[in-house]
Amino acid sequence: MNAKPDHVTFDITGMTCASCSARVEKVLGRQPGVAEAHVNLALERADIEGVGLEPAKLAEAIGRAGFGAVLRRNDFAAHRDADEAQAATRRADERQTLLRLTISAVLTLPIVIGMLPMMIGLGDAWISPLWQALLATGVMAVSGSRFWREAAGALRGGSANMAVLVSLGTGVAYLWSLWVMINGWSDPQSGHGDAMASHLHFEAAAVVLTLIMLGKYLEARAKSGAAGALRALGRLQPDTAELKTLSGSVRTIPVERLAVGDVIIIRPGMRVAADGVIRSGSSSLDEAMVTGESMPVARGPGDPVVTGTTNTDGVLEVEVSAAGADTRLARMTRLVEEAQTGHAPVQKLVDRISAVFVPFILVIALLTFAGWMLAGAGFETAMVSAVAVLVIACPCALGLATPTALVAGTGAAAKSGILIRDIETLERATDIKLVAFDKTGTLTMGTPAVVGVYPVGDTTPSELLGLAGSVETGSEHPLGRAILGYAEQHRISISPATQIRAVPGRGLEGMNGVLKVQVGSERYITEANIDTKGADATGAREQTGTLAWVAAGGQLIGIIRLADQIRPETRPALTELSARGLASVMLTGDNEATARAIATEAGVTDVRAGLLPGEKLDIIRDLMKTTGGHVAFVGDGLNDAPALAAANLGIAMASGTDAAREAAAITLMRPDLRLVPAALDVAARTRRTIRQNLVWAFVYNLVGIPLAAFGILPPVFAGAAMAFSSVSVATNSALMARWKPSFARE
Repeated sequence: MNAKPDHVTFDITGMTCASCSARVEKVLGRQPGVAEAHVNLALERADIEGVGLEPAKLAEAIGRAGFGAVLRRNDFAAHRDADEAQAATRRADERQTLLRLTISAVLTLPIVIGMLPMMIGLGDAWISPLWQALLATGVMAVSGSRFWREAAGALRGGSANMAVLVSLGTGVAYLWSLWVMINGWSDPQSGHGDAMASHLHFEAAAVVLTLIMLGKYLEARAKSGAAGALRALGRLQPDTAELKTLSGSVRTIPVERLAVGDVIIIRPGMRVAADGVIRSGSSSLDEAMVTGESMPVARGPGDPVVTGTTNTDGVLEVEVSAAGADTRLARMTRLVEEAQTGHAPVQKLVDRISAVFVPFILVIALLTFAGWMLAGAGFETAMVSAVAVLVIACPCALGLATPTALVAGTGAAAKSGILIRDIETLERATDIKLVAFDKTGTLTMGTPAVVGVYPVGDTTPSELLGLAGSVETGSEHPLGRAILGYAEQHRISISPATQIRAVPGRGLEGMNGVLKVQVGSERYITEANIDTKGADATGAREQTGTLAWVAAGGQLIGIIRLADQIRPETRPALTELSARGLASVMLTGDNEATARAIATEAGVTDVRAGLLPGEKLDIIRDLMKTTGGHVAFVGDGLNDAPALAAANLGIAMASGTDAAREAAAITLMRPDLRLVPAALDVAARTRRTIRQNLVWAFVYNLVGIPLAAFGILPPVFAGAAMAFSSVSVATNSALMARWKPSFARE
């Protein structure tokens, strides 16, 4: 018997405001086995965690609440298809909303123009009550019907939402006006004409619905734009791959059928269908959408390739190392999804308010009506004020404030190569006071490189490198590869040596023609009874790094110095952090001299060297105490995982180990340390946008509702203000989607 899933995701239809998402969360939270439910209004998605979850029963419960639910399958391709289907549904809804808006506007405009003289006190209305009724009826049928349907669904589910407020407000104004017209209520002195027209509110019902429909259309466009980054990630994986069979033939198969060990062909212009390693061929890959790297990167045999990157020129033969949901792209997409469906701490307050907001507004509207009636103002005045309260209080802006900013901010970060695990990370990232860095592989490249060539006697640098390289052709050691890479970079010809033999713990030796060449440690050379006095004049011993001693024919011919080099972006990144007022610390297990040399080059003054993994963890904890809990740690290795998990904010390099990435709250998709201050910047910008949105939404309601209740704000202006509030929040969030790191804007 199959175990039931412990995580279920639904695409939800029919949600229009914060009250809707709060209602769905409440309903799901009551279901058996559900431990936690998060409903995102902007993404129109519900994520449920629990034990023994039954998707069919959960969908049924959502349906009883008045909303639709479509189950998402767990594999990457299904997620991508679901995102595309949801996008298509949103586009269709956007087109339908635009059509309703256009028809409503065409019908409303004559009413507004006809009533304009009366509204501004310049004379009688230019349009008859009958025409007002006919045109308003058209608006009610076209736009009002949408809200009636949504309101009916919500009420059947035992809740009240924005649609209930809109339907009540516009419905009361329309029916009151219709009753006045049919019964011929008019001023006793003036019959049925202009006096009756002054008691009609057809224009309020029509204008409010049209303005709200305008707000819904602009809101739909802004929400669609904010969620675009996630869909763009999903579209990066191609649908098919060219599989090379054992017989050598090539056939096209769906990417879902790829398995580890398969060999695929990547032709120019094609996207890489799975993570893998190049077996043959050389090309340049455009990795911009996956890593944020702006320029194509040269790749050849032995180099890794990532799903979703684009091959620009040569034909590549790639052995698959990860496919489907296990690819780097799929993991990246999951991280973005998890971040976008979270709840900010401040959002919890919004959720509690939203759950009781609509019932509270209904009570306020009734009290407004009763207050005006008790004050002797008459039914019509009381009704108009109550309608204005219902219209202006629609909680769209509250519901959109957090999710739209979160979706836009995390999506923009992902485009630039910054993956934010969850929304709590945004909160922590804005309070950082100190950033601690691992050295090897983080501040530095993590691989040795030739940094000095010291010939002895009459030997030239080219001869020294050529002879050393001839022996290293038989080595897989990082030092050997570094020497060969340096020689190739300087176009030095190398003839492979013969009879190459490794001397464990010492070095290598081989024959270059009739000349015996030895490369290794100083101990190896001295044990071979080779005189090393010639090295004194080179000054190599006084330098940091690893020294490769080279002898030929029993004579020392020189020394090659190798060292780990800092990344090109390290110093600019640390300079930017310092400009932000953040301190930097380097933590390393390397020796003090090497650590100090790297720190001086990088511009770090606080260095802690010779550390074991446990000691790194202790230092992070101590730093957290001294800073009040505001420490970020950046690392890439397995030994960094404890410190990454313990720090207030763990930042891992994607080029590092799986353990490091799993322990971190933020992952940098390319080894560019300038993304560290960029990550702090996008987190701060996103949190600031969320708070701006919430402040605007709360202030708007706090100011607008009393104005409507006291009759200062008529229904027409209340509708315009409500629409403007929702659109302004969504637009403010959509601006986050344009965010780029400062260095990318230069």
